[in-house]
Amino acid sequence: MFSSKKWTKWFALLAIASMVLSACATPTPQVIEKVVTQVVKETVVVEGTPQVVEKEVTKVVKEEVVVTATPEVVSYDQAPDPTTLTLVDIGDIAMLDPHLAYEGSSYAAINNIIEGLVFYDRESASDFVPWLAEEVPTVQNGGLSADGLTYTFKIRSGIKFHNGNDLTAEDVAYSWERALLQSGPNSGQWMMIEAIMGYPSGDITEKIADGEYAGDKDALIANTSAEDLVAVCEEVKSHFEYDNDAMTFKVTLAQPWGPFMAIIARPWAYVIDKEWTIEQGDWDGSCDTWQNFYAPGAEDTKLGKVINGTGPYILDHWTPDEEWVLVANEDYWRQEGDEFWPGGPSGVASIKRIVHKTVAEWGTRFAMAQAGDADWFTVPDANRPQVDKWVGERCDGITEECTPTDNPDAPLRMWYNLPSTGRTDLFVNHNVRTDESGSNPYIGSGQLDGNGIPADFFSDLDARKAFAYCFDYETYIMDGQNGEGVRNNGPIIVNMLGYNPDGPMYEFDLAKCEEHLAAAWGGALPETGFRFQAVTNTGNVMRQTAAAILQSNLRSINSKYQLEIVTLPWPTYLASFRAGQLPIAISSWGEDYHDPHNWMQPYLIGTYSGRQNFSEELKDVFRPLIEQAVVEPDLAKRAELYYELQQLHYENVPQVILSQAGDRRYEQRWLKGYFYNPIWSPNYHYPLSLAGGE
Repeated sequence: MFSSKKWTKWFALLAIASMVLSACATPTPQVIEKVVTQVVKETVVVEGTPQVVEKEVTKVVKEEVVVTATPEVVSYDQAPDPTTLTLVDIGDIAMLDPHLAYEGSSYAAINNIIEGLVFYDRESASDFVPWLAEEVPTVQNGGLSADGLTYTFKIRSGIKFHNGNDLTAEDVAYSWERALLQSGPNSGQWMMIEAIMGYPSGDITEKIADGEYAGDKDALIANTSAEDLVAVCEEVKSHFEYDNDAMTFKVTLAQPWGPFMAIIARPWAYVIDKEWTIEQGDWDGSCDTWQNFYAPGAEDTKLGKVINGTGPYILDHWTPDEEWVLVANEDYWRQEGDEFWPGGPSGVASIKRIVHKTVAEWGTRFAMAQAGDADWFTVPDANRPQVDKWVGERCDGITEECTPTDNPDAPLRMWYNLPSTGRTDLFVNHNVRTDESGSNPYIGSGQLDGNGIPADFFSDLDARKAFAYCFDYETYIMDGQNGEGVRNNGPIIVNMLGYNPDGPMYEFDLAKCEEHLAAAWGGALPETGFRFQAVTNTGNVMRQTAAAILQSNLRSINSKYQLEIVTLPWPTYLASFRAGQLPIAISSWGEDYHDPHNWMQPYLIGTYSGRQNFSEELKDVFRPLIEQAVVEPDLAKRAELYYELQQLHYENVPQVILSQAGDRRYEQRWLKGYFYNPIWSPNYHYPLSLAGGE
């Protein structure tokens, strides 16, 4: 069993580091408990590139340090530099290609540089405003056909990309053609392909050899005739029409698709400059060449490290693992008074410079905030009580009403009541990918010999059930989520269509964990034991908490059950997870749009089924109901289908489902203009301003 007292010691250093302040005060000696980390380095290969893995071994020692007292209050009526917004986060950009990026750290930059046809109407996740389009298509305005299949967008005239090129309707068509044809299993294009092409697999090569070459460019080219390759491209192009003179773009869907507008409001549907993209060495728009650019990934996309958009900010520079900086587009097309939404921003961005610093260590981030050097910073759930002492104003994310705290002169503002639309879970790999020799550093020997596990260790249902029973969910909620988590009993989050509050869920039960481990793998585990690694990203305390809980509980059953914890820099971790190399990845899903399909599809037949290497037989357990539920117009019948899927998830345990955290946001009180939108608000800075810079 994993106790709260033990976990407190694990993070004693984080608590102490946050007390080191950079304001004038009288220092005093204090004895602290300090976590000392011994790092063991291993070299692994991630998608053909050697990477150094750091494995941490910790112990607690006592040490006398000098701790600075509480600093003088910094005025929040005037930002130290009202022209510069400084964001301090644990993650860095993975890539800048809007059509292939599929994680929030990249969106934090992309959303401010490139734009789409429509966007969310302020705080709403289901209402939209025009962006590069002049209006949102509806049946009433003639932009949407009565059968729900054809959308016609009138594109704004007079808009220029950052390099000076004019925006055309052809740029829109090229952007969407490129997005679908380059797709790949690790992008968000599965949503576009489902809606536009009607392909349930979400991969553009579905009709070639029954999708056998999905995500594998070399195999696709080697095994497919030129005629069949051209046919794929021509089928994609048949869904789009454009007219540069009329500045119109038309898309025809394979079937009516309710969440289509929500899908195209995200980066995978953003508009790029065709001429500039081709100059970067990317696809030339010809159906004879598209296959050469299919599923490139972060390493091979031509737009991975360069970006050119129409948005309110321009990329100044990006130094990986250190910082990226944006500067205001002084020639931004939106005129003063042309409000994005009623009461929304207009004209050139108020904040002239955005600096995003990548800082994995919590104490450093907190010290920067305390010193006024960070306007916004990420706060692990477990560290919220530390930060709350510095909060002078609390704001309700739903009502937007703000009230002073008992410490009204404190410099920070805390937003609460932000309904979470994401969740961290344990993603067990059913058949870990290895190199040609069968090796993978995360699974030890690769054998069931006490010094490793076989690659398909979690293909055993008893092994998956055991890990579900071995997890102490309540301790995780208390220690990892500061007591604010809400358990889920399947992929769908609470209070959403299809969530069954009476559905079964796994409870923490060491006896049942031991029983299922004894039954797994023909009863060999109690005698031989196992050793492998659970992996997450550096600096994510909540995910490390989850790993430590599981590690401790397994060891308490049998000392031969050895789970080691490895943390990797975000880009390395993401690449390894996407490559299917991690036996247990502790990761999070944040919904792309607010619908149960956006949970069931990626968890059971899409994104995560690929990263976890599900067998086709397992995916076929879920696929018929998923495909039926997404097109069912009757909401009551649709909910029943998702109830069935939830039961199937419980029986097959493809992942270990944890709990939704209650979200909060901490910022300096001189930062103005924030409001909560569950989809995009952390990553779009155009509406913000700094006191003194209005």
